[in-house]
Amino acid sequence: MFLFMKYSIMGDDMQALIISLSSGEMVLSEAGAMMYMRGGIAIDAHLKGGLIGGLKRALTRESLFLVTYTASADGAELGLAAPTPGHMKQVSLQNSTLICQRDAFLCATGQIETDVTFTKRLGFGFFGGEGFILQKISGTGEVFLHAGGNFVEKELSANETIDIDTGCLVAMDDSVDYDIRSIGNIKTSLFAGEGLFVAHLTGPGKVLIQTLPFARMAEKIASAVGSTQGESRGVAGIGGNIVKGILSGS
Repeated sequence: MFLFMKYSIMGDDMQALIISLSSGEMVLSEAGAMMYMRGGIAIDAHLKGGLIGGLKRALTRESLFLVTYTASADGAELGLAAPTPGHMKQVSLQNSTLICQRDAFLCATGQIETDVTFTKRLGFGFFGGEGFILQKISGTGEVFLHAGGNFVEKELSANETIDIDTGCLVAMDDSVDYDIRSIGNIKTSLFAGEGLFVAHLTGPGKVLIQTLPFARMAEKIASAVGSTQGESRGVAGIGGNIVKGILSGS
């Protein structure tokens, strides 16, 4: 358990965020993240930014609405959970902005606004894995992100660069410049499993990376479904099927 003032992140690979609220305090979260509420908490759905804002959020494959949880009494408690296995991370914003991939934002407290932003480079939109639209989280408060596997944090100095697999990029300060670059040829793409392009980031600023993008895990599971269907049954399973066949025939 990692304590952050009135917050705690519990668990290992399928974590839960527990937030203690005083009267009047509010949490803004993605729809469907609530695990439980205890004490006096009012829940409401908001179309942030109006219809246009909701439609822009839909372009990132997020829900049209964001949910607010407001405590009506001291001692209230809210439990939130991410939709996929992985870890959560707290990021403090002080009148600053964080650029995130879709699905990275879990919730926030304080004076936080969420919006979408278009990628700065045409190439990043075509080949960057997340399309033209990313999430923009700005203001002052505490933001909680979630990612597949574990978080890896890198701090880039001015003009320092880093190349990241496009699916592994979770978030970055808005001071970080991003583009895509080729890392090989067709042979590399076909046999190295790394693709032709990576996200090329230039500092200054902080970059958050995930070790296991959900899309990569889902692809591995999907590819294994057909090939291992009968593998776990072994000899005993085959023998059992033969016996069942004989009994049913009699």
